[in-house]
Amino acid sequence: MPLFPVPRPSHPSRDLLDRVGQTPLVQLQRIPAGVVADKVEIWCKLEWFNPGGSIKDRAAASMVLDAEARGVLRPGMTLLEATSGNTGIALAWIAASRGYGLTLCMPQNASEERKRILAAHGVEVVLTDPLEGTDGAIARARAMMAEHPHRYLYLDQYSNPANWQAHFRTTGPELWADTEGRITDFVCALGTSGTFMGTSRYLQQRHPHVRCHAVQPDSPFHGLEGMKHMASALVPDIYQPESLVVDHLGAPTEPVYELVRRLAREEGLFAGISSGAALWAALELGRTLETGVIAVILPDGADRYLSETHIWETD
Repeated sequence: MPLFPVPRPSHPSRDLLDRVGQTPLVQLQRIPAGVVADKVEIWCKLEWFNPGGSIKDRAAASMVLDAEARGVLRPGMTLLEATSGNTGIALAWIAASRGYGLTLCMPQNASEERKRILAAHGVEVVLTDPLEGTDGAIARARAMMAEHPHRYLYLDQYSNPANWQAHFRTTGPELWADTEGRITDFVCALGTSGTFMGTSRYLQQRHPHVRCHAVQPDSPFHGLEGMKHMASALVPDIYQPESLVVDHLGAPTEPVYELVRRLAREEGLFAGISSGAALWAALELGRTLETGVIAVILPDGADRYLSETHIWETD
């Protein structure tokens, strides 16, 4: 049984979680022109159509529902998580709708929009050293859990199998159905790696020849918020690429920023930074193919990055 109703119920729903998933898949029209062969299609999955505005709604809902089903999450408890922002926002609306408290550890350099959204939900936010990125947030959350083991339920998205299972149950099947099984390549940026691991496992189970491409920053010092450079970061326990046929691609910061701007101006897609990284990799891949159907995850929209004027202002 799928984690969320498929297709979405046609009647009104009492539970907002019913609206997670079944996001649009649209084909890029202009940016690939003259870059990839005519028989190469690039399709983008628009995850900002989820209730909380990002793909993290899927994993957050999965982790909360799993904890409830196992009996470790009960009314009146407080959830604890480390986040770069999007998982925190997903948990904020889910916790509010289900009556839980929420404490988040988050790097101080997370965008102002994300901080304000969390404040609007009444979330307790513990800001951590921006130079330590999400690794610093993880360390703080672990320390808080160790100090107050009875106060919190630490969901731990980086180690929680319910994270990747959400995508095995929903994102993968949606891509397979929406491409009518024609998908040849799957491209996804790495953060917790849950989206990549779960979706790739499903797709390669359906057809072993689907190629899966993991995208990360091309260096430890980068401006791709929410993404992990695996060689220099704490590697999530759920990231096990050896179980898959995987190609690794490194995305450069400035070309990604340029591509995000082009997406808005040439395709009408107001996409976030990790979306630009994944699409940059998809275009690089597309250059090497004579034919193919490439599906790319666009994890969130750009409305959460508007205060980062260096991305949008050009000379």
